[in-house]
Formats: sequence, C-alpha cells, structure tokens
Amino acid sequence: MNLEIIKNENSGRELDESNLDFGVEFTDHMFTMDYTPDKGWHNAKIEPFSNFSVSPATMAFHYAQAAFEGMKAYKYAGDKVALLRPMDNFIRLNKSSERLVMPDIDCDFVMDTLLKLIEIDKKWIPSCEGSALYIRPTIVGFDPIIRLKPSDSFKFFIIMSPVGKYYKNGFKPAKILVEENYVRAAQGGTGNIKAAANYAMSLKAGKEAVAKGYDQALWLDAKDRKRIEEVGSMNLFFVVDGKIVTPQLHGTVLPGITRDSVITLAKSMGYEVEERDITIDEVVAGIKNGSITESFGTGTAAVISPVGTIGYQGEDYVINNGEVGEISQKVYDEYVGVQYGQKEDRFNWITTI
Repeated sequence: MNLEIIKNENSGRELDESNLDFGVEFTDHMFTMDYTPDKGWHNAKIEPFSNFSVSPATMAFHYAQAAFEGMKAYKYAGDKVALLRPMDNFIRLNKSSERLVMPDIDCDFVMDTLLKLIEIDKKWIPSCEGSALYIRPTIVGFDPIIRLKPSDSFKFFIIMSPVGKYYKNGFKPAKILVEENYVRAAQGGTGNIKAAANYAMSLKAGKEAVAKGYDQALWLDAKDRKRIEEVGSMNLFFVVDGKIVTPQLHGTVLPGITRDSVITLAKSMGYEVEERDITIDEVVAGIKNGSITESFGTGTAAVISPVGTIGYQGEDYVINNGEVGEISQKVYDEYVGVQYGQKEDRFNWITTI
C-alpha cells in the first residue's frame, strides 16, 4: 500500500511541558486509512490533525463497533525515541477486530507508518521525568447505516497526545473499591479485548467509587461475584507469602501487555509468579492475617500503580500500612529502567527511532 504524507506547514504551536494533561492536546499530524470490501485497506495518509466529517448514522456511534490500543513513545538513552513492545499492541488490535467483525490491519505496514508519524511529530515528545507521547490507534465501523449488522467500511487512525507524569503527587498507593452491583464482562463476552464498549460499561462504577473516596473500581467475576478480575484500566497483582499472584486469563480479563511484561521481568528477578484464580474472600483473609503484604496494578498509563486500600462490603482493608511495598518498588524500578534505557533490554522489547 502506498503512503501519502501531507505536512502541516502552518503549525506554530509549542509544547508547554509545565502544563501537560492526559489526552487533551494533540500533535500536528495523524495517520488515517480506509477500508472497503472492494479495495481492502487503502487511502493511507499521514496528514494534519483534523476533525472527521461523518454521517450521524455512522455505525460506530450506534452499535459500538470500535476497538483501540494505547502505547507510548518517550525520550530514550541519548537522543533516541523509544517504544516498548509496540508490535504486540497491533497484534492485539487485530484480535479485538476479529471479535468485533472488523478487518485485520497489516501490522508491519502500520508499524512502519507509526515510526514515520512519530519522526514527523517528535517535537511533541516531552522530556520531563515520567512524560511521554501517548499513542492511540483506533478502528471503527464507518457505514452510514442504522441497521444492526457488521459494517462493511471502516476507518483506522492513529492520533498522539503529549502526556505528563502519571503520578502527579508521587508514587503513592491507590484506594480501590470492590464493585458488587455492576458487571463489566462475562464468559463469552468481550472482556478480553479492547472494545470501546468495555470502557463505557466501567464508567458508572468508576464514578461511584470516586464519589465514595476511592480511585478506581475493582471488578469481580460476573457469575459468582467472588473471583478477582481487574481494576478499571489495570490488571491486578498481589504478593502472597512472598509470591507474586495475578488472576489467570479466563476470557473476561484483558491480557495486558504491561501485565505480561511484569510477569516476565519479575520471574527474571528471581520472584515466583503464579497466574491463578484468587477470590475476594482470600484477599480479605490474606490482608487480615498478613499473608498478603502488597498489591499493585499494571497498565500502559501508570506502568505499576501500588494499591494500599481495598474497600469491600463497607470495610477498608489496608495493605502494608498503606505504603508502597518492597517488591512493587523493585519491579517498578526495573521496568522503568528498561523502558528508558537505564537498564539492559534483555528481552528485546524496545523499538527505537
């Protein structure tokens, strides 16, 4: 496929690193391409960031046929720019597309185009500690038809946003509230892909948790409301008797790339890691008897987010006196060290520009 590059020659905007918010400001350019059954993917362009002109009947608005990914580019050792495991994001996007009856993208072509896009907009990559260029690849059903069926035409695009340090107040443990009324995902559903609708399903529980003084909601399984699944935008880990434990993937939990990286990294550091079912009753009992000494979440935005308090059935259960645990800190330091080129990339995760 040919790639057309149309430069924005009129942008005089400058990046203000003192006032970086998440997903509010966008770079000068974006990547777009279209799909139709007769042409396949075509009309690939890097072009100035602009609004789409679409029909109010566009199917993605009505039937949520949409999936996305999230990744980061950041300043690396020397004058380089780096991404961590970006190809895995595109591979996972294709898995989401398959479940939502959308066409695969050519991962190699899109990867090469992303590197060109970053090179063009590299002035938007912030350099302050913990900052990055957040990258959002997205695919949506584009037919202007309000009839319940899979769309035949699609739009794929990548937009990018400079973002600041995730922990504005430092690396402090979060408070999470176990969600007991709502369900995010069930067996056979879409919990294991990055469908846009999954995140809409989590908004009400998250908002209610924040109103009660917590940071995020913790989801349990849909059938018995006992098995730990994930937290909002993060996979969850516990340290149980010195062993790192995380819920196994049943098809209702997103197979996080950061989750997988942390498992690999922790094993290489000598920690025993176990993927298994863990219930909320086991967690409460473990916090009470001291066998659970740490908890943390993993995700693209925060990398590792320590958890200090879990609210359940009207009680708050405090882990490690609400402080960052030793293992959480060590794994975080190791991961960030690899990410920014301060430590050896033993697993060939880093792609540099």
